[in-house]
Amino acid sequence: MSLFPTTGLRRERLANGVTLLVQRRRSAPAAALITRIGAGFLDEPDTLVGVSHVLEHMLFKGTPRLGPGELARHTKALGGSLNAHTAYERTVYHAVVPVRAAAELALLQADQVRNALIDPDELQRELGVIIQEARRKLDSPSAVTGETLHELLFDQHRIRRWRIGLEQRLERLTRDEVAGYYRARYAPARTIVALVADIDESAGLELLRAAWEDWQGTAEPILPGPIETTPPTVRTRRIESDVTMVDLVLGWRGVGALDPQEPAMEMLSGVLGLGRGGRLTRMLREPGTVSSIGAGHYSAGDASLGAGQATGIFAVGAELEPARLGETLMTIGGAVRELRERGPSARELDRVRAMTRMRWQRRLGRYEGRAMTLVEAEAQGDVTRLDREEAELLAVTPQRIRDLAAEYLTAEAVSGVALFPNGNDTPFDVDRLYAAMQEMPRGPTAVDEVAIITPSRAVISTRGKAAHGVWHLALPGLDILAASHAESTQTTLGAYRLRVEPEGPTTAGLSALAMRAMLRGTGARDASQLALAIESLGGAFSTSLSADSLGFATAVLPEHAEMAAALLAELLFHPRFGPTAVGTERDLLRQDAKAVADDMMRFPFELAFGVAFGDTGYGVPMLGTPESVASFDAPSLQAWHARLLAMGRTTVVVVGDADPEQLAEQAANAFVPWSRDASTSEAANPVIVAAAMYSGFRVESRDRRQSALAMVFPGPTRADPARFAADTWAAIAGGLGGRLFESLRDKRSLAYTVIASTWQRRAAGALLTYIATAPERLDEARAAMLADLGAFVAEPPTDDELHRATAMLAGGAEMSRQTGGAYAGEIADAWLHGAGLEELDDPAAPWQAVTAEAVQQVAAAGLDAARRAEGVVESRPPR
Repeated sequence: MSLFPTTGLRRERLANGVTLLVQRRRSAPAAALITRIGAGFLDEPDTLVGVSHVLEHMLFKGTPRLGPGELARHTKALGGSLNAHTAYERTVYHAVVPVRAAAELALLQADQVRNALIDPDELQRELGVIIQEARRKLDSPSAVTGETLHELLFDQHRIRRWRIGLEQRLERLTRDEVAGYYRARYAPARTIVALVADIDESAGLELLRAAWEDWQGTAEPILPGPIETTPPTVRTRRIESDVTMVDLVLGWRGVGALDPQEPAMEMLSGVLGLGRGGRLTRMLREPGTVSSIGAGHYSAGDASLGAGQATGIFAVGAELEPARLGETLMTIGGAVRELRERGPSARELDRVRAMTRMRWQRRLGRYEGRAMTLVEAEAQGDVTRLDREEAELLAVTPQRIRDLAAEYLTAEAVSGVALFPNGNDTPFDVDRLYAAMQEMPRGPTAVDEVAIITPSRAVISTRGKAAHGVWHLALPGLDILAASHAESTQTTLGAYRLRVEPEGPTTAGLSALAMRAMLRGTGARDASQLALAIESLGGAFSTSLSADSLGFATAVLPEHAEMAAALLAELLFHPRFGPTAVGTERDLLRQDAKAVADDMMRFPFELAFGVAFGDTGYGVPMLGTPESVASFDAPSLQAWHARLLAMGRTTVVVVGDADPEQLAEQAANAFVPWSRDASTSEAANPVIVAAAMYSGFRVESRDRRQSALAMVFPGPTRADPARFAADTWAAIAGGLGGRLFESLRDKRSLAYTVIASTWQRRAAGALLTYIATAPERLDEARAAMLADLGAFVAEPPTDDELHRATAMLAGGAEMSRQTGGAYAGEIADAWLHGAGLEELDDPAAPWQAVTAEAVQQVAAAGLDAARRAEGVVESRPPR
């Protein structure tokens, strides 16, 4: 196990200026490759805003060696996946493949970055796609408020501009402008390449040298953007749109990535908004004032930017009902003033330190995340700063946070943006915001800590046994599954139950409310005490809820695993369900159920599933409806919980870098006492009854710049062996290089987002498609989608298509166990929903066995236009 993030790292700077980083990891046979170019939004002159992002798209459109789409197809054939993103100071190209394909991937990625053609016709088609992406952002409340906040906070700095550009300028970009920017920015000296893989470091460096050492080119001088010279002042922007809730964001200017105060800024944001124990969560989300709230600090800048270009933004964001705006503003203002005047308590900071340490380790767990972290540290001037970063974060004191809040988070420097539902007249102006920021200090109520009691060692009469790499301990009402994961710095624990009853029109959302209410307290702890208990261990409880199963999970430092298991058992078996807490959570769930209509992807699928399965089971919205949720109370949740425990068994999964038998015994010690006390039945799990599917249409109209279309077709269930052929169909149809992607996006420029996927449950399955397009092209998009899907029925996929898809799926299965959390999820899925632990033996094999005929059979059985369920959100012209 690495003592520091850069332990074993090899760094080399080639003669041409390219920097190479290689680090070996052994937890999975995978290779993650990152190429970072020092060219982003802050490098763009005002005449070319958005060109960095346009260029990112064009680097997937061909080189002299590879035609449009061939890079994605080659990467799939290697068993991997790829993508890219553009940020303020960088553009990053990333891919993951099985380690045996690392050398070929290095050559592909180098060719992509070094030799882009930027064909004029391809550029015009892609600009149509990017304009659809820009319209999609305008339909996203959080994107609109976030970008507007940047504009308010800065008068001169380039961070104030809409990042991917505006439609009117994008459509006029020329090939010469894009190619000129490419030549100026994409040069060896601005390039950092990182490889994290199960490969010898010397061999890794050699294959990177072969890909990059002959690249010649000199970066042209880049005129820096203007330095912000105006002092911050109080500003507001009030916007109205077709939304159901207010999207509120407040912000202050922060510090750049290289500023020595940046670690303390991160800790300051953690005190306010990290986890359920954060001040603002306890003061606003817990009493039900807001539906959601968070705080964060974003730092922009690297070593290549000129003086004054690095900057940052400290932001607080919330979603709430309009009537709650005044109370929300005053509470935020009081909480911030409290930090300015008194700082956090030592215990608050200890909680944030523990969670920050865990978040830091999670960031380095996956190969791709580690490679991304390495290139960013190198770009900031010294990759070894990673070895000091965790210590710097943990060394921040309460006094330093107080000083930082007093310096930056002042009432005179705040800006705010609020997006209201159309027609709402709630005031939001400078006077109201400034007054709120001067609100008297409102610190959160002190929390009386309740000790975590780990039960005395349970007497286990049953011996466990090893099967398929997992230690299985079968106890009355309880299955404990434990596995070892090398290089894991955390222990992951999860507790799961199969659901015993489908929800219907009057019970829709009952399970969602019950699980949320369970996090509001147990018999021994209220919501704040429960949050403090798990977060002081570095963990946080996450929930998983589907129509088939539900569960809670967490990940903590190994030395805290037994205490975390005790908390997890307490949460599952002994929830409090206090009437006041249930009522508060019920009101918040009603708001969230209403707000689903604002989500241009989730809402069309919710409509389509309602058509496909009716008003019971799989057709019911997971969050319920505002009407159904209104009827729930504490007794109904208590009855739900009793029914949940009265049938079937509890499954506990624990994975860490330890002996599996020891991990299982720790979990048993925590769960057995609760399991014995609960009235759990030894009856078999619920019988699976196939769910009928129906065809039809459901349409809603909204003020949007795009229309969105979701289709649901019949498909294989989770237990049906044909599901592997269905997954293969989705891999052929969707994603970069997929048929639908190339036909609807690349060739027709119909959309930015085109999706083909599968949905597999115990009693039903489906083939899914989605597209978001310009309103005037909705009928064209539907017809083109159905025509392309019909081709799958008429003809089997080609040999090349089949090879690429099965290689990608098999490769993904091979590489999936990079973290203990991923392995734990795989174990839980196989045990709860699959054929059992034998699925773990060779997870790649089922996809490798799929034939072209099997894919065509799945298509023929499901992709009948007459049998589809369709959900549509049609656009009305914005008012």
